[in-house]
Amino acid sequence: MRKFAISKPDKKIYEVLVDKINNLTKPKGSLGHLEELALQIGMIQQTLSPSLKHPQNILFAADHGIVEEGVTLSPKEVTWQQLINFTRGGGGVNLFCRQHNFTLKLVDAGVDYELPYEKGIINMKVRRGTRNYLYEAAMTEEEMELCVERGSAIVRQCYEEGSNILSFGEMGVGNTSSSSIWMHCFTAIPLDKCVGPGAGLNDEGIMHKLKILKKSLENYKGNGAPLDIIRYFGGLEMVMAIGAMLQAAELKMIILVDGFIMTNSILAASKLYPDVLDYAIFGHCGDESGHKLLLEAMNAKPLLDLGLRLGEGTGAICAYPIVDSAVRMINEMETFQKASITKYF
Repeated sequence: MRKFAISKPDKKIYEVLVDKINNLTKPKGSLGHLEELALQIGMIQQTLSPSLKHPQNILFAADHGIVEEGVTLSPKEVTWQQLINFTRGGGGVNLFCRQHNFTLKLVDAGVDYELPYEKGIINMKVRRGTRNYLYEAAMTEEEMELCVERGSAIVRQCYEEGSNILSFGEMGVGNTSSSSIWMHCFTAIPLDKCVGPGAGLNDEGIMHKLKILKKSLENYKGNGAPLDIIRYFGGLEMVMAIGAMLQAAELKMIILVDGFIMTNSILAASKLYPDVLDYAIFGHCGDESGHKLLLEAMNAKPLLDLGLRLGEGTGAICAYPIVDSAVRMINEMETFQKASITKYF
């Protein structure tokens, strides 16, 4: 797999940023998480006056071989049907992108369908869906590497277009199954705590899903290394998101993390490059079973808790105004000295 040059933000500016935030016209710490966000973004951008430029949401779509085992209520064709719906502006992600002035990029990572690319879908297809990991690896090493490279290429394009903040979303029937396995393997949280209803399974359906995923893990004969787990159980769209997130961190861009699937993707990315997490802002705690446990295991503090479980990047985009508020705070509030106000803490 290609190498990324990802490092922690330089700490030299840390104390100066803290001093600026503490001397804005407010009681120290009174803007809570906004102050933490302003500090994080200032550290990422290495400036006392951070900015948000040309936000974009990259939505990766792909199909999963494991759906053949009945682990989801949604039929496989929903993946391509929704992707086409997005080209028409009719999805949840579309309305939030319009509301918050995000550019939406739709990427075919591995949809098992001949899509209408002329409608604006970016063709990065690696194969038409993953293999069924109940019996074999979801993808080969070469296919995994292609996903990483193509995901990073999309981010480089966004960077050249002037973006410094990206959110990532996904569309892929069956991808909560792959995410649950990654969560279990990378956190050691029991598998039954990682598996939830996905698109709406009842208790019986969840038990069947758990049974299939347990059997898949029993059948796994790999070496247990992070890259091998990513390759064996991952989705093409999820691995493409890993490449995108790693490239964004290398370029020192802000990464807005969406729900259960994208949180697992940045978790997997952090097993390869731990410093990627310094560039991540977690948009929300979703309603998918296991997401709260996952965030806690990662010591992540999500901005919203609205009971969302749609994916597509919607939760991350909804959280964007809070990030914008943090940047406006550090840039637009006066200091005590400039406002001629006695410091009152």
